[in-house]
Amino acid sequence: MTTGHTDIWRGMQGPALQVQESLKRDPYVGDLYIFQGRNGDQAKILWHDGIGLSLYAKTTGPRIVHLAGGAVSISAAQMAYMLEGIDRRKPQLTWRPKSAG
Repeated sequence: MTTGHTDIWRGMQGPALQVQESLKRDPYVGDLYIFQGRNGDQAKILWHDGIGLSLYAKTTGPRIVHLAGGAVSISAAQMAYMLEGIDRRKPQLTWRPKSAG
């Protein structure tokens, strides 16, 4: 995951170039790279599946990650929280069954 914010309106090549130049990583090896917009309520995920680049866009709700400079690794669970719009610092159960039957 990249830290800070990025121009969320850029297409595929902009984030791929940012991964290559800023993070000094290869955007074509199959890692997921997550970019947040300035307000933190939108995210884009860049992924190369071995055939071509994919760019996924998601409105995430309130800001989930607030870090400064560089890159950080996150777990699959943290990524799932972010994509669901759940604050990883205070996750809350949002649905409970009313009865067992």
